[in-house]
Amino acid sequence: MDAEFQDSEAPHRHDGGAKRRQIMDGARAAFLASGFDGASMNDIARSAGVSKGTLYAYFDSKEELFKEIIREQKAQTAERLCGFTRDGDARAMLCDFGRRLLNKLTDPTHVSLARVVIGAAEKFPSVGRALYDEGPLFGATRLALELRRLEEAGKLRLPDPERAAWQLIDLCQAHVYKRVLFGVVDRVAPEEIEAAVVAGVDVFLKAYGA
Repeated sequence: MDAEFQDSEAPHRHDGGAKRRQIMDGARAAFLASGFDGASMNDIARSAGVSKGTLYAYFDSKEELFKEIIREQKAQTAERLCGFTRDGDARAMLCDFGRRLLNKLTDPTHVSLARVVIGAAEKFPSVGRALYDEGPLFGATRLALELRRLEEAGKLRLPDPERAAWQLIDLCQAHVYKRVLFGVVDRVAPEEIEAAVVAGVDVFLKAYGA
């Protein structure tokens, strides 16, 4: 065997211990800094502070490592972390949801990961689909259930709750998220998020308010 793969640091491949966590954290930093194609295994090893032999003892390839990071990230999507408050009227609840969602979507770490996934999606469509299912689709499906609850309470009139959920999310994002995603601005001020969400919810309620 090549000496590069004979590393005393490397325990069992999938021990789930501190070394594996160290590699995952280093790989995440390398991917966020250089993108999937730009980050080499050498870069990842350097970022993680391990030898290349240790890296290969845990992960067979850059592709495997990237997919593992995405699998882990699915539980941390903005839509999964964004909860609902059911205090107040429909407008207050929907504004609170939109505000929470935009604050998480525009977080620099989330934006950086979204860019990496978009860049890798052509080569790894399953990665893009995985984050879509666990992020936007999950969020819209859960929001649709809340909208149905509001409709049952007589606060909304919804011919299609699923479509309405996607519309509300898009209305709240307006131009705010895309400007951050495409690097037009680094951050958005809280008052800009507030204005976008309030305007979006107002339009939504004009269409679907009871």
